[in-house]
Amino acid sequence: MHATVVNDVRFGDVNRRRDLAMVGGRIVDSSTIDRRSLNADVIDGAGLLAIPSFVEPHLHLDKALLNRVHPSLTGTLADAIAVTAGLKAKFDRADILSRSREVLERAITNGTTLARVHAEVDPTVGLLSVEAMVELREEYRGTLELQIVAFPQEGIFSRPGTLPLLEAALRLGANVIGGCPYSERDVDDARRHVKVVFDLAERFGVPADFHADFADDASDARFALIDDIAEHTSARGLQHRVVAGHLTSLAASSPRARQETIARIADAGVSVIALPATDLHLGGRNDDRAVRRGITPIAELAAAGVRVAMSSNNVRNAFTPFGNVDQLQNALLLAQTAHLSTDAELELVLRMVTTGAAEILGVSNHVADIGGDGDLVLVDAARPTQAILDQSPRRKVFARGTVVAETVVEVHRYRARVDFS
Repeated sequence: MHATVVNDVRFGDVNRRRDLAMVGGRIVDSSTIDRRSLNADVIDGAGLLAIPSFVEPHLHLDKALLNRVHPSLTGTLADAIAVTAGLKAKFDRADILSRSREVLERAITNGTTLARVHAEVDPTVGLLSVEAMVELREEYRGTLELQIVAFPQEGIFSRPGTLPLLEAALRLGANVIGGCPYSERDVDDARRHVKVVFDLAERFGVPADFHADFADDASDARFALIDDIAEHTSARGLQHRVVAGHLTSLAASSPRARQETIARIADAGVSVIALPATDLHLGGRNDDRAVRRGITPIAELAAAGVRVAMSSNNVRNAFTPFGNVDQLQNALLLAQTAHLSTDAELELVLRMVTTGAAEILGVSNHVADIGGDGDLVLVDAARPTQAILDQSPRRKVFARGTVVAETVVEVHRYRARVDFS
């Protein structure tokens, strides 16, 4: 059984330095193990702070890095969908795998060891993206765990033939059913879309993960379906197995309407994932003054007891021309743009990219403490939230107790000597 001991680290009580032991991919009490009999790898922790590794709960690998081929010309959601639809017709497995690996390698270096990835499913791309994600899941198993979402980006009823492909994707190995109701032609089809996704979730026994209400307001009813999603969740007993990503329309609701909807989301046990890089980039495009930020109201959702997280979403494509799959960078972006600055708020933001995100994905032991899953990052920070403010380098990244990435930092400071005589 593999064992790793990291001497002289801080975790839990950040002021206390102690040894950290991981055996069989779990954090254990270091005083209870025999280092010699286990032939443990011993690592100098150098007083670094251990925090849970990062989680990307909403990531599009198959569409990543497509800006190299064709960026969006207008920066709108409609244009991003259209540009990507055209590019998908030229997808091939080798290209999807190459771009995805580039993103995953960067994510691991940045401290991510768990991700949920949305794979496009429609008559254009067929099952190609799902097949590629299944291959990557096996390739990266033990280093970065992947959950695969069968995702109908262009709708179900607007693209006849998509429904049987979604069923095939779930049989092939996708372990989450995705939804994108706003891609349907009208609100009736959007509501049918929501129902079909829940039907598939029940039939295959998988969680549901929706792209929902991604707009600046709710004037188009296709972008105001979170209440329907909450109602289905409660009626079908799927509490804490349903996720809504984006949910930006909620931020434009009146305070009373917003609080009523948030209460329904909380009662139903629907989780919410903010995607600030995309939401900020695509939102507010038609505002000529008082430009809306378009980020779901995180503080209000969390205060009501809703599970919240955040993710990179897209990486350098028509939906989001930026991104380094760096959850510390995303955390700082959200804190700066969603008015989250107190110690308690920064602690919430850090949970949104670590433990809280893992819980939404059904992983309950993703903690930097005894009994945790051994997925850790060592950072040079005085306390966990300081890692957000300092954008601390990920000195060592552990997956199931094994080092999978290391960043060596050298800083040389020189004082200039200038003779003005």
